[in-house]
Amino acid sequence: MAELLAQFPRAGTIEWIGVRPIRRQPMEILQKAEIKNFGLVGDHRTKPGKRAVTLIQAEHLPVIAALVGREEIDPALLRRNIVVSGINLLGLKDRTFRLGTAILQGKGLCAPCSRMEEEFGAGGYNAVRGHGGIIATVIEEGAVSLGDKVEFIAD
Repeated sequence: MAELLAQFPRAGTIEWIGVRPIRRQPMEILQKAEIKNFGLVGDHRTKPGKRAVTLIQAEHLPVIAALVGREEIDPALLRRNIVVSGINLLGLKDRTFRLGTAILQGKGLCAPCSRMEEEFGAGGYNAVRGHGGIIATVIEEGAVSLGDKVEFIAD
């Protein structure tokens, strides 16, 4: 089983980067960001923790959009730091991976918050459940830019 869990068909790609300088305020969309031990520079988080960086899979955005009855979803509405494509984020839960030049450790699922009801209306919370991505801690600081790779690092 360990061998199967360590195999990914390809690396992922960073598609979108955003920070929330102040809680409950709109996201600021970035082309690149520095990742420190507490998370992305410019985000409201200032202490290291298991939610230092939040990631969501680009392939799940159309699913969420369909569930809330929209043509598409602006990633900023989901309040995650990074949108990636081409790699199954769930496979990176409890694993170490490179994001740009930073090294992160997947710590768990990124559950939706009550803000999803505000953004998408009644049922918004449930529409995001299971599609909210993962949370990660920072093992090694670095930088991320749009187009950078997301790669599993073997233990």
